[in-house]
Amino acid sequence: MKQKVVLALGGNAILQPGQKGEYSIQKENVDISAKSIAKVAETGCDIVIVHGNGPQVGQILRQNELAKDEVPIQPLPVCSAESQGFIGYMMQESLKNVLPSKQVATILTMTEVDPSDPAFKHPTKPIGSFYSEDESKQLALEKGWVMGEDAGRGYRRLVASPNPKGIVEVETIKLLMDNGVLVVSTGGGGIPVIKNTQGEYEGVAAVIDKDSSALKLSKEIDADILMILTDVPNVYINYGKPNQEKLTDLTVEKAQKYYDEGHFSDGSMGPKMAACIEFAKLGKTAIICSLDQAAEAVNGEAGTRIIG
Repeated sequence: MKQKVVLALGGNAILQPGQKGEYSIQKENVDISAKSIAKVAETGCDIVIVHGNGPQVGQILRQNELAKDEVPIQPLPVCSAESQGFIGYMMQESLKNVLPSKQVATILTMTEVDPSDPAFKHPTKPIGSFYSEDESKQLALEKGWVMGEDAGRGYRRLVASPNPKGIVEVETIKLLMDNGVLVVSTGGGGIPVIKNTQGEYEGVAAVIDKDSSALKLSKEIDADILMILTDVPNVYINYGKPNQEKLTDLTVEKAQKYYDEGHFSDGSMGPKMAACIEFAKLGKTAIICSLDQAAEAVNGEAGTRIIG
C-alpha cells in the first residue's frame, strides 16, 4: 500500500526574503519546488501539498488598500482564498510540466476554527501594510482593527491566529488521493471559518499557522509521514553556537526534551518541531528537511526524522 505523505512547503519556496513579488520570480521558485516534489512522487507516495501564503496575501491586501477608491475592499478570508487559487494555479502548472502523466488538483480549502478560541481576544499576527502611529490610531477608530507595532518598522493590523479545529474539505481530499491525484490543499493554513449560531460556515479575519493545519490534515487523512520542508537540511540544537549539533534520527522523547529545553525559537523552528512531535506521538514519522532533499528524506537518507 502506498504511503500517504503531507508535504508542508515553506513560504520561501514561493517567494524568498528580499525578492520582489513579480509573477515571473514566484513562478521560477515554484518550478524549482515542483522538481523536488516530483522526486517524492516518483518514490511511489501519495502526496498532498500544504503551502504558505503570507507574502501573497500581503500583496493582495496592499492592492485592496491602493485601489480602495475605485474597487471595493475584500475581507481577509476572500484574500486568503485568492492567494490559494493564485498559488495553486502556479503549482498545478509546474507539477504537470514535470509530471505530465499525473493528475494534479488544487482544492480551495476552509479550515474550521473555534469562535471561542482565546486567540480572538488577543490578536498577534501582523498582516498587510505598515502605517504611522497616527494612521494606525485612525484605522483603529474607523475600522475597529487591532493595531500593533511590528519590529520598529511601523504599525500593522493584528489578527488572531487560532488553532485549527478541522479541515472542512478533508473527505474530498481523501477521495482525490485515493484515486491517485496529487492534491494541493489547505494553502496558508486554510481559509479560516467558524460555524455561526445558525450552524453555517462563515469566514473570519484570522490567519492559521500552516504547520498546525498540516498537522491537523495529516491526522484527518491518516497520513504515514508529515514532512515539513524548510531552507535548512536539518534541525539543530545550540544553533549558531560553538557546540551546535545536527539532529538526524530522534525518538519522540528526545525531541520533546530538546523542545522543552528551549532549543527551538517560537518564530522559526519551534512550531515546526511542535507539529512534528505531536504527529510522531501517533506512532508515525515526521520529517523536517530542505526542499531539495525531500526524496532522500522520505527514504530515510536525509533530514531530521522523529519516529514514534
